[in-house]
Amino acid sequence: MKRGYKKRVAFGTGLGLDAEVAAVMAGLDTPHKIQDYVSSLGMNYEEGGDTCRSAACAIQSGVAHCIEGAFISAAALWMGGSPPLLMDMQASEDDDDHVIALFRSHGCWGAISKSNHVWLRWRDPVYRTLRELAMSYFHEYANEGKKTLRTYSASFDLRRFPNETWVTNQNDCWDVAQALDDGRHYHLLTPAQSRILRQRDRMEMKADKLLQYTD
Repeated sequence: MKRGYKKRVAFGTGLGLDAEVAAVMAGLDTPHKIQDYVSSLGMNYEEGGDTCRSAACAIQSGVAHCIEGAFISAAALWMGGSPPLLMDMQASEDDDDHVIALFRSHGCWGAISKSNHVWLRWRDPVYRTLRELAMSYFHEYANEGKKTLRTYSASFDLRRFPNETWVTNQNDCWDVAQALDDGRHYHLLTPAQSRILRQRDRMEMKADKLLQYTD
């Protein structure tokens, strides 16, 4: 059920957000607006070491990487009346995993995603299953020309954790990240399929160099 602005603000403060942050997030009343917001944040390059900031801390810092953007997105969706769901996509050992926030519209899945690359971002809600959604990332999920996406998780409901562990935590949210990583995942490829994957060509690799933020 979609909530009005005042109810979204009240829900956000009830989660522990301060009034200013709750007001910012309450304005993100559609998945499109949430995506625009997380895309507008700077890229968290973790220059001081690995981070896994909560939604509130990522907003206050003005930068985020994928799971931090997913926390923001999930919290904003929750404030609007949708469940706060994530999906973890795991890569082969020579690439990084990626985390997205999930939403549904007219019975189909879509995704909100923070990424510095063009390929691993928003997905329109046109995918009938989570496997279809995960496969939409497969071709472009690559490192040095090698396609690396291997598994995707079941939808991961953040309501299983106290709000203070991922919405307002002033410390890193490693427990939540570990639980997501340890949750049930499904293989996208058979071993035989993984052995015959074609390398991405020179033009595709050139396109991979396009970044939103370069420093």
